[in-house]
Amino acid sequence: MATAYVLINCELGSEEAIIKQLKSLEGVKEVHGTFGAYDILAKIESPTVEALRETITWKIRKIEKIRSTLTLMGIEGQS
Repeated sequence: MATAYVLINCELGSEEAIIKQLKSLEGVKEVHGTFGAYDILAKIESPTVEALRETITWKIRKIEKIRSTLTLMGIEGQS
């Protein structure tokens, strides 16, 4: 199982709507609003790294009002 943590910056006031959209996506296991440099943290799991990349690139990053993302890929066997 491939795992990634995606840190998300979004437009001011759009956090709740984006969190709701993220929770509806397949593979999204956790979503949290955060204080600090990023607005939202999402944990994504997929059977393969390629499927994970597809989810992040074509589903998460295309959500309206997301300005930028930073993805941290988990290392298998170090959890």
